[in-house]
Amino acid sequence: MIIRKEKPLEAGYTTITTLDGPMLLDFGILKLNKGDCTTCSLDLERAWMLIKGKVRFSWLDAEAVGERASCIDEPPVVLHAPRQIPVMVEALEDSELAVERCINEQEFPVRFYAKGEVKTEVFGAGVLNEASNRTVRTVFDGESAPYSNMVMGEVINHPGRWSSYPPHDHPHPEIYHYRFFPSQGFGISVLNEEAFVVHDGDSSLIFPDTTHSQVAAAGYAMYYIWLIPHLPGDKWLPTTRYYRKEHTWLLDKGVKIWPEVPATL
Repeated sequence: MIIRKEKPLEAGYTTITTLDGPMLLDFGILKLNKGDCTTCSLDLERAWMLIKGKVRFSWLDAEAVGERASCIDEPPVVLHAPRQIPVMVEALEDSELAVERCINEQEFPVRFYAKGEVKTEVFGAGVLNEASNRTVRTVFDGESAPYSNMVMGEVINHPGRWSSYPPHDHPHPEIYHYRFFPSQGFGISVLNEEAFVVHDGDSSLIFPDTTHSQVAAAGYAMYYIWLIPHLPGDKWLPTTRYYRKEHTWLLDKGVKIWPEVPATL
């Protein structure tokens, strides 16, 4: 299912998914003008990812400032907080943040992720004629933050390349939220056997056990935030990707494809 951005987002919080929906997460975009300030003390685990701008996070007796000019070129800045702890977000410049929330009774320390503290990897390099090169930034998941009930990360899908590839699924629902550079760009989200064109500001809701993969149009960098809730007794881990059997040969070390391997009819 694709949620379209019909018009530019207005200042304030725009809801995209809710806890009582199939994604099991509250997810939305918080847009603040310079000088705006908002405080949240909901009885939910919460995370704020800065997409662009400059903000000050304040909580208890601590604060941290994050700045990001480009979500494509720069790693993310994130504040991750347990339920009930009051968190204030103050915009020092016009700013936009992705907000993820879920139910979690467990207590854990508030953590601020600066740019250099986010795990960044390049997937797909050196194989398949570089057709699946993408940069994957994982802020936290079931391995790095076992106390959390959710996952947050982002992918930079290189122009003309595939990501979430080979096609895979998992029992956890997942949300993708897209941005493009340049902004008039587009890509394709493939859910099972259906293909959907996605544009800047759209979101893809990936239901449990739905095979999914993406491709960016040539010439356009496709950025997307990915969000996953953990399930009871089933944390999402880096190994929780179940590839379609007919495509697993693409994962073989040193795999050769056409034109390295001649086609025979």
